[in-house]
Amino acid sequence: MLLAFDIGNTNMVVGIYDKKELLTYWRISTDRQKTSDEYGILLHNLFHYHRINPAQVTDIIFSSVVPPIIGALEEMAARYYNVKPLVVGPGVKTGMPILYENPREVGADRIVNAVAGFEKYGGPLIIVDFGTATTFCCISAKGEYLGGAITPGINIATEALFQKTAKLPKVELVTPKKVIGKNTVNAIQSGIIYGYSGLVDGIVKRMKQELGGGSIKVIATGGIAELIAKDTETIDEVDKLLTIDGLRMIYERNK
Repeated sequence: MLLAFDIGNTNMVVGIYDKKELLTYWRISTDRQKTSDEYGILLHNLFHYHRINPAQVTDIIFSSVVPPIIGALEEMAARYYNVKPLVVGPGVKTGMPILYENPREVGADRIVNAVAGFEKYGGPLIIVDFGTATTFCCISAKGEYLGGAITPGINIATEALFQKTAKLPKVELVTPKKVIGKNTVNAIQSGIIYGYSGLVDGIVKRMKQELGGGSIKVIATGGIAELIAKDTETIDEVDKLLTIDGLRMIYERNK
């Protein structure tokens, strides 16, 4: 079985595959302070809860935008699974040309999303990933990674609003019934939810123009993709497991 880690700044998604079948997955907090043993025990408990035998894990793959955590996870892989993990980065076969001025600058998660998106949906394609940062990635009809855009994520914006203002409260991220809020909480929710849905539509429409128009599919992924996607005009589909599926695909291309 393959254990796949998509490690983000806030959360990591861990999936377990039996060949091409995703048996289950977990979303856990990314903690730079956790030791290899703490991660090992945490995973052992998750395996036990889902009645999966950890001894069946034969391969591990990591995609990380948090370099300091890789060492602890590599040590965990060696100690608890006797496996040397594949870490997505320079030198790893993706099968996708990266048409970036400096390909090493592209986050591993963005490349993994692009690989999975093109294989599952074809191209041209735009992928919107709602993580700690909200990223937009463009893939050509030939399967080339063209570039994209990066904006602060919704949680960052919400936290900044709460921390930098004296009287505005921290609010739950839910969609208000109306854009015109009748109280402070609803007004903040309106600005965040409808503001970000408008941001997404604006960037996607400009990207489509630069790509020459025509039939360009737009896929959303990430923890809060469903929350924002339903209020956009441009997102065609939500695929919450896009990154994890991409890790499996890249593993297969490198094994």
